[in-house]
Formats: sequence, structure tokens, C-alpha cells
Amino acid sequence: MKCFLVDRVLLPADATCVCFKRKGNYQRICMNLTPLQEERMRRLKRRMKVYFDAARPDHQEALRALWYATYPGQELQGLISDQWKEMGWQGRDPSTDFRGAGFISLENLLFFAKTFSTSFQCLLKKQGGKPAAWEYPFAVAGVNITFMIMQMLDLEATKPRTFIRAVFLQMLLENEWSFDLLYCVAFMVMDKQWLERNATYMEFNDVLKSTRAQLERELLMDDVFRIEDMPSYSLLC
Repeated sequence: MKCFLVDRVLLPADATCVCFKRKGNYQRICMNLTPLQEERMRRLKRRMKVYFDAARPDHQEALRALWYATYPGQELQGLISDQWKEMGWQGRDPSTDFRGAGFISLENLLFFAKTFSTSFQCLLKKQGGKPAAWEYPFAVAGVNITFMIMQMLDLEATKPRTFIRAVFLQMLLENEWSFDLLYCVAFMVMDKQWLERNATYMEFNDVLKSTRAQLERELLMDDVFRIEDMPSYSLLC
């Protein structure tokens, strides 16, 4: 069977081969996974399987790190405090909101806050564009975005079943932090669509669906080989 490589580099002959059809022109794609890709995907899947545990010191420290990356110089009163509501958690204890996506959703928020602090602060403080009549809860929205990306990339599957997943695997070969970068882009796209639609809380799932659709379109563009190549990456400061 003739195979078309997704990437432009020649990959090892003994690498794992996964074949599927591309939706656009129905050509059959065969992507050979390098040992590096397989290892990075294993690490990402391990991250996905970690539940947030409020009793673990490293998880407590990550939560504190998120607070101080979000509110530099503002003292945190405790891991259970009314202060967390300021960030957009549902209650005094943010650990109860991680059930949907686990510890990786906290890692994503922390990555966003540290890597693109200006964009993070703009979204948190609603500084971009005309505010919507009803704003979404910032932190909870972030957890939902993590879960949406995991579904979009079909990361629970043993082998790639979609072209989107295969494209992402190639990006993972270029940069191990591709998932976290895609998360930051997704948050910016979601906020932009929210403001443009002047959405209400009841429309949050619709905005999330349209965000996913836009990300999928951009990931399938012929000239997009890295997260940084996506048109919406330019939304990040």
C-alpha cells in the first residue's frame, strides 16, 4: 500500500505506522510515529490521567502558583477561601471544579498565566473589546477548554482515528508543549467569539462548539505545521 507522509521528513522504517483517510480529498494518509512522538504522547496521556488531589503537596503548590501568577503581590488566605471566586471558580474550594479534566487543566491555566501573562490578564480582567452582558466564569471556562481539546484530539484512543489527531502528533514532534500552546490559542478564540456574540452563560456550550470548529479548520490548513502557524495564534500577546 502506498503511503503519504504527513510530515516532510523521512521517518525510521521500524516506527509505528498508522493509516487513515483524510476527509478533504479522501487520500489515504500513513503516518509513521517516531519513538519520540510515541514517548511524548505517552507522557501527555499520563498527564491526562492524573486527578487533582487536594491532599498532595505538589498539587497544593501548583494551585498556590496559579494564584500568585494570577494575582502577583496579593496574599492568598488559603486553599479554601472566598478569594478563589475572584478567579472564576464556582465556590471557595477550587479543587471541586477539576473533576471534569483533572490536574492537567490546572497545569494548562498555570502555563497560560506564566507563558502569555499579558493575554491571560486581559482575559481575566475582561480588558479586550466590549464586555458581554454576562461574563463566563474564567477559571471554570479554562477547565472546560482543556476537556474540549482532549475530546477534539481524540486523545483517549489507542491509535489515531482522525486527521486532526495525526496533525497534532506531528506538532508534538516539533514541540512537546503543543497541547498547552493549543490550549492558550483556544482560550483566546473562545473569548473572542464570546464577545462577538455578546453571549450569555446559557450559550457557553455553543461558543465552545464553535471554538472547536474554528480550531479544527485552522489545524487542517495546508500551511499549518506548528501551533504557532495557526492564524489565531496571533491573538496571543
